[in-house]
Amino acid sequence: MDDDALARLAGRAYDDPFPWRFLTELIEIGPRLGGSTGERRAAEHVAEAFDAATADPELLPFDIQQWTRGDAELEIRVERDERVVERSFDASALPYSPPGDVRAPLVGVGHGTPDETDSADVSDGVALADAASPSDGRYIHRMEKYGHAVEAGAEAFVFAHHEPGQLAPTGSLRFGREGAVPAVGVSRETGAWLREYASEGGTVRLRVDATTEAGVSHNALGTLGPETDDGILVVGHLDAHDIAEGALDNGCGITTVATATRYLAELDLGCRVWVAGVGCEETGLLGARALADHLEPDRVRAVVNVDGAGRHRDLRALTHGSEELAELAERVTDDAGQPCHVSETPHPYSDHWPFLQRGVPSLQLHSQPATGHERGRGWGHTAADTRDKVDRRNLREHAVLTTLLVAELTREEVPRIDTDALRETLADAGAESGMRAAGVWPDAWE
Repeated sequence: MDDDALARLAGRAYDDPFPWRFLTELIEIGPRLGGSTGERRAAEHVAEAFDAATADPELLPFDIQQWTRGDAELEIRVERDERVVERSFDASALPYSPPGDVRAPLVGVGHGTPDETDSADVSDGVALADAASPSDGRYIHRMEKYGHAVEAGAEAFVFAHHEPGQLAPTGSLRFGREGAVPAVGVSRETGAWLREYASEGGTVRLRVDATTEAGVSHNALGTLGPETDDGILVVGHLDAHDIAEGALDNGCGITTVATATRYLAELDLGCRVWVAGVGCEETGLLGARALADHLEPDRVRAVVNVDGAGRHRDLRALTHGSEELAELAERVTDDAGQPCHVSETPHPYSDHWPFLQRGVPSLQLHSQPATGHERGRGWGHTAADTRDKVDRRNLREHAVLTTLLVAELTREEVPRIDTDALRETLADAGAESGMRAAGVWPDAWE
């Protein structure tokens, strides 16, 4: 993009009221967990935004297993010499937890790594895992910790947040299907008590009330640019966990997509661009999987997955093993005079995955504080994920950077991903055992 075009785009974005208005109206819809009425209204909100910039946006329904949250109770009993301690703590069911009522010993498993879980002997017990990951190792997803506990014979699972503030975390246990044992999230403060009681032989009663039944979710899809046979897909998820506003995760991301769509519509693009807001990311990448089937991955030259952009000051680009996308991200952001932190390590836990595992080059746009990398979710997946945490500057600037990256991608040919090499990279990073425990390691690779 020439300097004049960049200046015009930056100038327009400087005081653009659209991003904040779009985000505000999205949040005002209310809870938008996958399959809910709120999620359907969010899809309509995104389609309406696309309608101002794209040709004939569509609402595409797809079938899901819809999980609905009920009550959860957690009680602990510890015998201390001649005194018995009995306490109750707040807990929140984790999506795709089955209903259940378990009484069993509480067993701490540290970060929930395979070695920690195996050495703790959680058979017929309730596994208590910290949400954080070891500082000297790879990030371990919640689904992996749960999967390791189930494989080790745990009767139930407790997931303790690592950030202070009495914030119970949420997050799906499985991709789109009910898990094997009941599971809840508890706050960091509750986790500290529970670890102490576990070390003293405490016994837990854990009760979860939840349902999983057939439901429907929706994707919003628009198209812009020339009518080429293949194209670039820009995607962000529009759903959010029902315990919070979902302003950061992924209100900021889908706002960035909607805003960038308006800017892209004013540019000369090198190929077709599909823009999508997808449902059910938080409950299993179900919308992205349906979209991959609808678009056919062979037609998609590259995916730009906007999950995390707009939350923090600096853009972060995850290029999932593509050196060409890493070079493009660095070049475009350098030309714009903006910082960008690039990581090539692949992971399967966002909407690029149904495409990446079929060889589609994938660029995930995330963000991080300017003072350093935030390891973990912070306020995400808790009741503190609210609009007051959002900085309007980040929304505007990341929308511009997304526009520049997508526009550049439409004029470049990025090589397909060698799925054999991708599989080896994940295995070398120690991800295979965790992905298998989480149920996301593909039985067949494209």
